[in-house]
Amino acid sequence: MNFFVVLDARRIRKMFFLTVAALLSLAVIWVEKDNLSVFAPHPPAAVYSVPTERKVVALTFDISWGEKRAEPILDILRNKNVKNVTFFLSSPWSKSHPDIVKRIVNEGYEIGSHGHKHDNYSSFPDAEIRKQISTAHGALSELTGKSPNLIRMPNGDFDKRVLRIADQMGYKVIQWDTDSLDWQNPGVDTIVRRVVGKAHPGDIVLLHASDSCKQTHLALPIIIDQLRAQGYEFVTVSQLLGQADTKGKTVEDRSAWNELA
Repeated sequence: MNFFVVLDARRIRKMFFLTVAALLSLAVIWVEKDNLSVFAPHPPAAVYSVPTERKVVALTFDISWGEKRAEPILDILRNKNVKNVTFFLSSPWSKSHPDIVKRIVNEGYEIGSHGHKHDNYSSFPDAEIRKQISTAHGALSELTGKSPNLIRMPNGDFDKRVLRIADQMGYKVIQWDTDSLDWQNPGVDTIVRRVVGKAHPGDIVLLHASDSCKQTHLALPIIIDQLRAQGYEFVTVSQLLGQADTKGKTVEDRSAWNELA
């Protein structure tokens, strides 16, 4: 009698494990078939460019300090009839130069956040990252009348925590595929050659309108003319993001990006 009881118990256990295995297999097939994001979510990532066949590029200007360079650049954009440009503004600079911010707004350019303190956010604890983004958000919203949803981190620095927190706060982190190197003041010809030579459809170009960049306003008219001669149109970052259904060329952290550079 005990023999049959042991045998039945073994059969029950075997049937139980076979049933569980079958259910797990079905679950895996179901997840793979439907590709449900709840089971395999895509982590937030920074955007460097957008895949598109259209010859469009996004010129972007970071401003963190000074008042000598921004207005000459705005004059060039107006004279060249370039209406679609994105400026990433730090909040301390914006509060110190409300008239220039007002002009950027009035001339219809897109404004993104360049954060508050100009430091590496990846070195901050989570609470401080939130504080920096929130402080800049409040200042820019008040000065521009609009709530920005694009952010370029100071120094282009971020890690997965920064990306996650920015995403939770409603921001998309924007980087660049083409660095003009204008921040190094390498010479007008070098700046022009880097931008025009590296530009490609869906490109995001990094430029600056801070006082430390002394050659950008000299290179900009040539860049605009040469890119137009190649058939390029200028778009804002938001317009560029609308060019494709995908999120663009994205990388989760700067170390991964450096491997692609």
